[in-house]
Amino acid sequence: MSSKRIAQEVQAEEPKTTPARTIKWIPILSWGVTALLVASLVLVLLKINPFEKEVIAAPEVNTQGQVNVPLPEYQNTTRNYSVVRLADFDTSVPNGIRQYPIKYSVEEGDSIFAIAKKFNLEPETILWANFDLLDDDPTFLSPGWRLTIPPTDGIYYKWKEGDDLNKVAEKYYADVEDIISWPANHMDINNPSTEGIEYVMIPDGWRELVPWIIPFDFAPRAGVTRVVSGPGGCEAPAYGPMGSGGFIWPVSARYLTGFDFTSYHLGIDIAASTGTPIVASDTGTVIYSGWNDTGYGYMVAIDHNNGFQTLYAHMSSLAVSCGDNIGAGTYIGAAGSTGRSTGAHLHYEVRYNGGFINPWQVLGY
Repeated sequence: MSSKRIAQEVQAEEPKTTPARTIKWIPILSWGVTALLVASLVLVLLKINPFEKEVIAAPEVNTQGQVNVPLPEYQNTTRNYSVVRLADFDTSVPNGIRQYPIKYSVEEGDSIFAIAKKFNLEPETILWANFDLLDDDPTFLSPGWRLTIPPTDGIYYKWKEGDDLNKVAEKYYADVEDIISWPANHMDINNPSTEGIEYVMIPDGWRELVPWIIPFDFAPRAGVTRVVSGPGGCEAPAYGPMGSGGFIWPVSARYLTGFDFTSYHLGIDIAASTGTPIVASDTGTVIYSGWNDTGYGYMVAIDHNNGFQTLYAHMSSLAVSCGDNIGAGTYIGAAGSTGRSTGAHLHYEVRYNGGFINPWQVLGY
């Protein structure tokens, strides 16, 4: 065998080698950079600095030789579940919270009772606080008037030079402690002083109201004056028909449209529109028929010659004259809103021997 053939066989027996695979480095580098960025972002969100070395401060020694060990930094690990409160632009104050008086402008159709109810107060509280304007007259209101509305029931008192806290409290049946502790009075509980104070709120204080009605008397059988003062009065006969003592309603309505009988409103305001017929409650003698300057407007008064008298005020027209003898149910005029009145109604009074009694005690239902 020739050397050339042997070389060809050896070459034929050598195994075939597989060419090397090429590694794609670009995708690997891209994913690596992306992973690094994600990891950095996570560290930033968690506020972790991997390169920051913890520095342990050396303990400090104070002048007394005591070692001050620093406290670890506070880290809040709890979530904040607080509720966001939106701004409320409604500045109305709930009842019982107001501490200072406010001013109120009277509107058409207002009454002391309506205003008091609006502010959750007693009518007397408003009358007491506005005596210089109302003179304790609950019927005399005019639109546009500015009333002082106290923050609570009691007396809003204008302090005078020489006033004594204990005497003022005694005068208005109040406790000194209540006056001192009322926040708006700005008094020191331990050393109360009224220096520089113009007004003082006296919680739950009270006083007698001045009756706004000017009484008149005429009872022939009792020997009282026979002439009633005013342009509608006259000299009535000494004797006249005597009433039965039983009273009928002077108008058809049997409910109120204003004030009830109180210590300062000595009658009742019966519902009656302008022009509503008014009749005498009982038999008697007319002792007044005409205008009256005390606030009644056009008025009729009847003496029933048995100690009782009845009065009918704010009338729009009159149908009887002073001195007339009339029977129960006689038409005497029409209802209206004359005098000190803020709306049509019948102001009705019952008097006995010169004193006032509650009409509800004698009127039938």
